[in-house]
Amino acid sequence: MLVEGAVDYAIFLLDNDGIVSSWNVGAEKIKGYRADEIIGRPFTVFYPDEANARQWPQEELRRARRDGRFEDEGWRVRKDGTRFWANVVITALRNEQGEVDGFAKITRDLTERRRNEEALRLSEERFRLLVDGVRDHAIYMLDPSGHIQSWNAGAQAIKGYSAADVIGRHVSLFYTAEDRLLGQPEQELAQALKYGRTTDEGWRVRKDGSVFWALVTVSSVYDEEGHLRGFAKVTRDMTERRRLAELEHSARRISQFLAILGHELRNPLAPIRNAVSIMQIAPEFPAKLRGSRDIVDRQLSHLTRLVDDLLDVGRITTGKISLKRQRIGFREVVQRSVEATRPLLAERGHELSVKLPPQAVMVWGDDTRLVQVLQNLLSNAAKYTDPGGRVSVRVDVEDGFVVASVSDNGRGIAPDALQRIFDLFVQEDSDGEGASGDGGLGIGLTLARTLIEMHGGTLRAESEGRGRGSRFTVRLPTALDDQADSPGAAGEQPGTPGRRVLVVDDNRDSADTMAALLVAMGHDARAVHDGKAAVIVAAEFQPQVVLLDLNLPGDSGFNVLHRLRAEPKVAPARIVAMTGYGQESDRIRTAEAGFDAHLTKPVGWEQLQAVLE
Repeated sequence: MLVEGAVDYAIFLLDNDGIVSSWNVGAEKIKGYRADEIIGRPFTVFYPDEANARQWPQEELRRARRDGRFEDEGWRVRKDGTRFWANVVITALRNEQGEVDGFAKITRDLTERRRNEEALRLSEERFRLLVDGVRDHAIYMLDPSGHIQSWNAGAQAIKGYSAADVIGRHVSLFYTAEDRLLGQPEQELAQALKYGRTTDEGWRVRKDGSVFWALVTVSSVYDEEGHLRGFAKVTRDMTERRRLAELEHSARRISQFLAILGHELRNPLAPIRNAVSIMQIAPEFPAKLRGSRDIVDRQLSHLTRLVDDLLDVGRITTGKISLKRQRIGFREVVQRSVEATRPLLAERGHELSVKLPPQAVMVWGDDTRLVQVLQNLLSNAAKYTDPGGRVSVRVDVEDGFVVASVSDNGRGIAPDALQRIFDLFVQEDSDGEGASGDGGLGIGLTLARTLIEMHGGTLRAESEGRGRGSRFTVRLPTALDDQADSPGAAGEQPGTPGRRVLVVDDNRDSADTMAALLVAMGHDARAVHDGKAAVIVAAEFQPQVVLLDLNLPGDSGFNVLHRLRAEPKVAPARIVAMTGYGQESDRIRTAEAGFDAHLTKPVGWEQLQAVLE
């Protein structure tokens, strides 16, 4: 009754030769045979062909006869030919004389358990392959005391150790000496044990002694009974990300510094520019002082250009420079550049030749920036050519490109420096002293090439060597005929009638000299030095133009702008921001605030005249 009731177990007897002699209900359920179908047949029918081929059933009986009992797991075959995974126990049965005269056999169907075990094995195998295949993360296990138990390929790639180097060693191996003294490795494990998971960033040490910045995650691992098995640790090499973050932070700091520097440098330049402009337009200015005045003017222009170049290169390195593109005549760009540098060329006694194509040549670009590039090249040619030299400008059109070259017979460039001169802060000079004592900061060519490349063109340097002159060639795509109409060359501007102009600037020298310059130009101008006075004077003076500084004592130009707009008698005035901040973001900010224009100190006479007109 007990045997017959065990429906989950196949329990049957075999004679001494392995012939089935009894059969229970469980055997029929598991193997599919009825008792009348199987009794009298050899038990080898339950085994796959490969097992029978190697006489495994006979081996099982032999071992059971020898040892009294035999247990095994393996594939068995049902009546319908399907296979199942079986746990088999064979017990030898002995007679009164102690001789084996049969066997009791118990079989369990463990197919489901094996399927689950196989699924688990495959899952573990896939996970192991996945972990081993990860090369940008160090993934490894620690025992509860922090000793390394496993090691993936990523750990070897990042830390430099092979598995044989580290298995069994303590995780503190990867920490700096300072962190080990502070107990950092143990603290990490304690945090993971307390909270289940902890994350940290810090310096870690490779096998070769070099350090890297690591992002580390440590998780505590428990078994099904809640006992601590150890810790899973994942480490990423974040050195490059940290470097980029530091560069971005540095770029922001540089941008802020350059903006403040530009403002602080432009503020003292503004009154100097105003004073020089007054001297230039004053008819009674002594003739014997005009040379000194012109020297101040030239050096002031040079200093202003250095400040502008420095800020421009700062904008380029932080990606904040932009172009105001339009369809422009390249002949006019060249002519403006030549006119701007003609005084320098004349001062050094250079012979200048300019050859332009007879027809108009149109390009799609920012005329101010293109003039800046050619002016830079012409200034360099003048400075790096000994007095009495030759400088030439030639413009041709070739296959849809405008090709402009600036050549000189000056000091030339060493062959190995033809590319290096375009690097930031690099200057090539044969005598080790600035070109004519005026070599600049070594940023002009960097800025020029970047601006040309932003226009979709190229800038190339050529020279046959020291003392044999040089040639710089700009190549730009010409504008298509169906693009916007050319604005044409600027004609003569009509004379500007006198205006009422209010100057608001806390820098008294800057405000007073600007007002004096405006009076010398034929305007009625007044200067005030704070926001409160600006509103009071404006209500009485009713200016047509207000030149308003943005940094005022205890106030800001933006607040003063709003108060002036609220005055009915002042509201129609043209209010212009006049400031040392000249980045594109500053111009956008003043435009959005409601200023009619933006002037960057020091304000040139031409800029001032344009605003007044």
